Amino acid sequence: MAEIEVKNLSNEVVGKMELSDAVFKAEFNEALIWEAVKHYNDSLRAGTASTKVRGSVRGSGKKLWRQKGTGRARVGSIRSPLWRHGGTVHGPQPRSYTYSFPRRKLQGALRSALSAKFSENALAVIEALQLETAKTRDFQKILAGLGATGKVLIVNAGENKNLSLSSRNLPKVKLVSGSAVNIFDVVNSNTLLFSRDSILQVQEVLSR
Repeated sequence: MAEIEVKNLSNEVVGKMELSDAVFKAEFNEALIWEAVKHYNDSLRAGTASTKVRGSVRGSGKKLWRQKGTGRARVGSIRSPLWRHGGTVHGPQPRSYTYSFPRRKLQGALRSALSAKFSENALAVIEALQLETAKTRDFQKILAGLGATGKVLIVNAGENKNLSLSSRNLPKVKLVSGSAVNIFDVVNSNTLLFSRDSILQVQEVLSR
C-alpha cells in the first residue's frame, strides 16, 4: 500500500495513512491523460463561431454588368466570395464540440495523473482544512508554510466558508470538492492539497 504523511495546517506531521496502490501507484499513461484533457477542454468550448455565406450577406442579387462585350470578367453577384464584403466559403458555423468519453478511460487518466503527482511529492494530505479566519493574507502564510507553490489545487470534503472566502482572491489557487476533481485541474496544478476526508472520497470513486 502507498503510504503518505498526514499534516496539520502548521505543516506538522500528525499521522500517516495508507492509500490504494491501484489509485496512487498506477502506471503513467501520457496518451490517455492527453485524451482526457482534450475531452475536458472540448466540453468547455462554446461553439458559437459563425460566418456568413453568400446567401447571408447583404447586397443586391442583380447581375452587375452584362455577360459579354464589356472586356471585363464575367460576374453574377456582388455577394460572391471573390469580392470584398462577400460571403465566406466553408467558414465556421455554430456546432457542439462535446463527445462521449468512456468513464473507465476518464478514471484511468485520473489515476495515472494522481499517481504521477504522488511520485513527484506534489500531493499532500491535511488532517482538516478548517480555518479560524476568512483572511487571504493568513491563508497565504499557511500555504507558504506547507510549501505549496505555483498553481495549487485544494480538494476539501464538504463546505467551509472561511476556506472559500480566503482562497477565492488568490489567482493561482483553486478550491473544489472531492466529487468535482477533474483531470485538467490535476494536470494543470503544481501542488495538490487534499483534506483527509476528500482523498478517501476520491480514492473510493476511482477504486470502483
